Amino acid sequence: MTVLYNPHAPADAHLIAKYDGRAPRYTSYPTAVQFNPDVNEAVYRAWLADLPVTTPVSVYLHIPFCARLCWYCGCNTRAVSRHEPVRDYVALLMTELSTLEQALPGKMAVGDIHLGGGTPNMLSVEELATIFGGLRHVFNVAPDAEIAAELDPAVLSRDWIRAAAYHGLSRASLGVQNLAPEVQNAVNRQEKFEDIAECVQTLRSAGVSSVNLDLMYGLPHQTTRNTLATLDTVLTLRPERLALFGYAHVPWMKAHQQLIDEAALPGPAERLEQSQAAAERLKAEGYVQIGLDHFALPDDTLAKAAAAGTLHRNFQGYTTDAAGTLLGLGASAIGTTPGGYVQNITQELGWRHAVADGKLPIARGVAVTDEDRFRADIIERLMCDFAVDLAAACDRHGRSLADLHDALARLHDFREDGLATWDGRMLQVTPRGRMLVRSICALFDAYLAPDAQRHAKAI
Repeated sequence: MTVLYNPHAPADAHLIAKYDGRAPRYTSYPTAVQFNPDVNEAVYRAWLADLPVTTPVSVYLHIPFCARLCWYCGCNTRAVSRHEPVRDYVALLMTELSTLEQALPGKMAVGDIHLGGGTPNMLSVEELATIFGGLRHVFNVAPDAEIAAELDPAVLSRDWIRAAAYHGLSRASLGVQNLAPEVQNAVNRQEKFEDIAECVQTLRSAGVSSVNLDLMYGLPHQTTRNTLATLDTVLTLRPERLALFGYAHVPWMKAHQQLIDEAALPGPAERLEQSQAAAERLKAEGYVQIGLDHFALPDDTLAKAAAAGTLHRNFQGYTTDAAGTLLGLGASAIGTTPGGYVQNITQELGWRHAVADGKLPIARGVAVTDEDRFRADIIERLMCDFAVDLAAACDRHGRSLADLHDALARLHDFREDGLATWDGRMLQVTPRGRMLVRSICALFDAYLAPDAQRHAKAI
């Protein structure tokens, strides 16, 4: 029987009303809102040329295709019924990789490769071989490299899993979201648990050592009851990791989200109850909470990194990847170097034309200043550890606490409401305040506009 969550210290309605504004997800700082066209191909080439050839990098490849379009999706993707667009895209992806190779200072080591989307398992087995052959030609891929892919169980075959495992797939992330039929119908993602279970079993049999399941809260018709029922079911698979993302309703950015009935969306108090109930259930089942929305078994590398204070956060979420350079390939892919962030052309057609012309298809980005690095350090530690030694952060960056006077002054309300503590050195987010860590991070964001309408709700 599913037991509904009864929090011991529920968030007061006035706190939800007071703090449920919009805030960035802080997968980077500066955030993507600050990206601008002044950072172009020439700037990126200069940043690449300055990379130390002996320093390992990471690689992200974006595959913007799906067999179905889920209405909640905020990713850059499109549904295709023919394979030709995927085949042609892969050919151009290899062209982009070749162009990137010419811009790099030499053959560099790679410790992490991530295939995102979209649905990377829309690739054929032959296309997987082409991609990994190209990557191993351009880079020295470490024997123990973490190779991860985001997968859709609906179109995941045994042959694909075996091929990916042959090429080194070590971590797979499967989308589940919610198993209640009324929720699935409301977001156009029908999924049977039996199919998900078969995918997990096949992945493990093929030697994939870490399986992550993506769940969501805040979807139309979602309740605490069906959230916990979904958890009870998927926990029988004992995944190494789970992610619990809050649905971001941004129909002004993603037109297909207009197909979702806004009247069926849970309000902030309901969203909060769903996320807290799920978190309590996961912790009771032995999972360690990682940052805002990830959970892992205690012996998983993510949990170990969190315990050691070495957890990081990037555009793929919480990660153990400590590389200072991430090279993005594919339409809309985001990369980072010590000089700053870059993003490829988002529209697939524009990306195709630029790559075919032999260009690195950079559309925008942002150069990172010493001030940005200082604030990024603070924000990342808050997002990862719910605490930051501000005095130590100042020492690392040659700054003083006086430089943070305005942010600390704005911390007053959070302290008064029991959401954060400050002892003159250590800033701690309280257990009650963790739901609002993004809003606390925003105090240190020098760019955030007061109205911040371009971001999702904080709760």
